[in-house]
Amino acid sequence: MGRGRVQLRRIENKINRQVTFSKRRNGLLKKAYELSVLCDAEVALIIFSTRGKLYEFASSSMNKTLERYEKCSYAMQDTTGVSDREAQQNWHQEVTKLKGKVELLQRSQRHLLGEDLGPLNVKELQHLERQLEVALTHLRTRKTQVMLEQIEDLRQRLSACGS
Repeated sequence: MGRGRVQLRRIENKINRQVTFSKRRNGLLKKAYELSVLCDAEVALIIFSTRGKLYEFASSSMNKTLERYEKCSYAMQDTTGVSDREAQQNWHQEVTKLKGKVELLQRSQRHLLGEDLGPLNVKELQHLERQLEVALTHLRTRKTQVMLEQIEDLRQRLSACGS
């Protein structure tokens, strides 16, 4: 037997509100995942708790999905007759946003190269360390793969010469 319909209003009890948030958040994340798998849909879900904690799901890259969304929303604005002035403001905002992304990427690159680490706190340094460890693991895996391929190639050449 199912439950009755829940009246949609703010839950006053803080503990009940947190429990409901947690359960519904997990359910929403699960539904987003299922939609992406079952329908091969590109899904991005962003949730902020009342404390400002970020929860997110992306079936592919969150950044790529958001960029795709922005392109579509700009395309829709263009077709709805946005004035030249508004279009110019949109482009100016886009340029400003892209400049910010470039600065962020350049700063990130400097950090990955071990430069400009002074302003980073312990948490940021630990995150950077994890990034470097993952990158190093990928690098070593690829190096091992290339070396094994070269060894196999040399073995084949050797057996071909010995025949």
